[in-house]
Amino acid sequence: MAMFSKKDSFEEECEKAEKEVISSIIDSRMTMKGELIFEGKARIDGAVEGNIKGEHLILSEGGTIQGDIQVSTFVCHGTLEGNIKARMVTARKSCQIRGLIDSNSLSVEPGAQLSGEIKVASSELHLVEETNSNEQTAVS
Repeated sequence: MAMFSKKDSFEEECEKAEKEVISSIIDSRMTMKGELIFEGKARIDGAVEGNIKGEHLILSEGGTIQGDIQVSTFVCHGTLEGNIKARMVTARKSCQIRGLIDSNSLSVEPGAQLSGEIKVASSELHLVEETNSNEQTAVS
């Protein structure tokens, strides 16, 4: 009998992101200005000035983004000045992030530089309120 036989949708999404082939690349010699919307997995080696929406995004070590991003998964090796809204964020040791990080899951390697506000919350969290008898009850 397997202890963890059923994967939740979050774990499945993370595995899918890792296995998916990169379908779009902004090369290191490119600068893009404007809003970027994509499906699948994209990698930015160059510079983007504008907001980004998509599924799975990788910002390489030489890549830069000035704008907000809204993606399912974000792996950052480069420099981001803007806000992040993602289910999963991975900040690698070479990254610099300045802005709000709003995520369900955040992984930070030693050496990563983060400056701003961080909000990490599971969708399974519930508020807890105290009662007079020092018992705690969950509020749904």
